[in-house]
Amino acid sequence: MLLSARREPRHARPGLQGRLVRLHLLVLCAMTLVLVAVQTASLYGQARERLGERAITASRLVARLPNVVAAAAAGMQNPALNAQINALRDEAEADFIVVGNRQGIRLAHPVPERLGQPMEGGDNVEPFAGHEVVSVARGSLGVSVRGKVPIWQGGQVVGVVSTGYLMPQVWHLVAQALLSLAPWFLLALALGTVGAVWAARRLRAEILNLEPEQIAALVGQHRAVLAALREGVIAVDAGGRMTLVSDRAAEMLPPVAPPSPLAAAWPELAGHLSATGPVRQQNVELTLRGQPVLANVEPLSGGFVASFRDRAEALALADELTHARGFVDVLRAQTHEYQNRLHVLSGLLQLGRPDEALRVLDAEIEQGAQFRQLLRDVQVPRLVALLAGKRERAQELGIDFQVAPESSLSPAWERHADTLVTAVGNLTENAFEALNGQPGTVTVLIGEDPEGAQIEVEDSGPGVPPEVAARLFTRGASSKGEGRGYGLAGVHARVLALGGEMRSTRREGCTVFQVNLPPPTTAPAARLEQV
Repeated sequence: MLLSARREPRHARPGLQGRLVRLHLLVLCAMTLVLVAVQTASLYGQARERLGERAITASRLVARLPNVVAAAAAGMQNPALNAQINALRDEAEADFIVVGNRQGIRLAHPVPERLGQPMEGGDNVEPFAGHEVVSVARGSLGVSVRGKVPIWQGGQVVGVVSTGYLMPQVWHLVAQALLSLAPWFLLALALGTVGAVWAARRLRAEILNLEPEQIAALVGQHRAVLAALREGVIAVDAGGRMTLVSDRAAEMLPPVAPPSPLAAAWPELAGHLSATGPVRQQNVELTLRGQPVLANVEPLSGGFVASFRDRAEALALADELTHARGFVDVLRAQTHEYQNRLHVLSGLLQLGRPDEALRVLDAEIEQGAQFRQLLRDVQVPRLVALLAGKRERAQELGIDFQVAPESSLSPAWERHADTLVTAVGNLTENAFEALNGQPGTVTVLIGEDPEGAQIEVEDSGPGVPPEVAARLFTRGASSKGEGRGYGLAGVHARVLALGGEMRSTRREGCTVFQVNLPPPTTAPAARLEQV
């Protein structure tokens, strides 16, 4: 028997718009309650002040009545006086009018049973001192707003008149005032709700309809991508201030914290962009703190994003790609050539001509042995392997590829095998391309003497165009179109780094590229000569 547990469905969290509307309404309701409390306090004060004025006015009128003065002076109860005062109370719409003698004994009161008893509230001190007063105190009928006036006779206070309105009347007036304001509060709440919905929709549209969780996830991914990049990345706003600096960029830039002016951190880039503007640019050669870098610029909302990397690293990567491409070409050429030879041998055997197939096979073996014999004195295995592959590539292209018989190189050059392979590989491939599919000859000469190693690659092509020859070893110099012209520049940089020199010339109708390298144990000053 299988038991399955049911999980309570989790309610989806409301979206940004719903959360903003709820928060806005919560704030609006809180503000409304605060305003109601303030308004209630204000109305309460106004109602108490108004009732106090009415009470003090009524007390003044009663305190001037002759029979009230006489009764207060006599200090004796008078039923007729009590009836008259109660009638006046009804006309004044007061809750009570109390008349007391000099000792504070009640002479008139709405409740007959309380006549002759002391007045309550403890607020008769001021009236007996000859002052009128408005107070809030608790009497026998409850808490009330009272207006108390002294009764005078012959310049002496002989009693007191107290007119009062109980507090329920005050709150009744406050409630009436609040009810009159209720429609306006409701209107404000409705307008606030509409405004909250509009603001939430506008904000959501501004942030591309993304939820906060999605924005947080994108920011996390953005930071992870920047941390993973080996290139430095900076973002600059329209005011020329850096707003974002990746970890790699922070390592290469001076110690500044965003937002900082770009001109203070990288003056050369700021000056370059002030001349060209923030337009899209690729592989701009600049220097950063004395180190050559390659920078890319991408415009963005008035500002731009710039990425940059160490030029030496870029050249090393280009060399690796060049080697990889060369190996691919060699393997493809070898595959085609061996397939052709196998097809020839297979055809001869199928035609019953084994002797002729044997002669073809012997000829191939002899050619290979002769070529290996030419390279017997070149004791750098990777360079020998490259030349063997280039021979196969030349056969595929229909080019006569030769290695000069006197070529030699000692094992000491193994330490510079990468530079040798890069130089020979690029120069021979350029020679193949210079023939442009036409029959021709490419000859490689590798020699060594006490002054170092010499490499010559000669081709029978038309030569370097004059407009390119003047800047032959600079990046992008090529007659082959956009995106070319980086191989020779890379080779030239590596040769110069070893203290060597590189030149090109025309000799007997052929184009010759020469590379001279100092012995591995010395590092003479770099020279550049172009003929």
